[in-house]
Amino acid sequence: MTETTISIVISIVALLIALLSFYISKNKKPQAAVEEKYNAVPLQLQAYERLTVLCERIAIPNLISRLNHPLANAKEMQALLIENIKQEFEYNSSQQIYVSKVAWDAVRNLRDQSILIINQVANVLPAEAKANDLNKQLLQVMINHEDAALHTIVLDALSYEAKKLMK
Repeated sequence: MTETTISIVISIVALLIALLSFYISKNKKPQAAVEEKYNAVPLQLQAYERLTVLCERIAIPNLISRLNHPLANAKEMQALLIENIKQEFEYNSSQQIYVSKVAWDAVRNLRDQSILIINQVANVLPAEAKANDLNKQLLQVMINHEDAALHTIVLDALSYEAKKLMK
């Protein structure tokens, strides 16, 4: 064999080794990616926990008991309840990256429904109504429609999804 032939054979072998190395590195999952996936479950579970707390905090009966201001008028109470819902939701909005779209949509729907109920009840009260009047009416609506309370449905959905992660 001549030097040229040996040189070509060595080049081909080197090229094959380089291609094989590239192929192996392309198809091999890096250790960091495997560890990230492993570490995602605790973050997801924590997100479901935080969203469960959020749902409890923005449930209308819980809002009323926590934010009751008997000296305020109904419009002030309405604004306070809605502002609190929005703040709680915004504070926990980063959790949406860890939970399913279905779970996040359920939480967002709970926020929207709670605000809608507060606004609807407040709009039928007389202008001189007090905070207690609004609170009583809101609680009455919740008692009358307890079987369809969205916050319990959302809590059940969050619990179901979290339990799926733990299996």
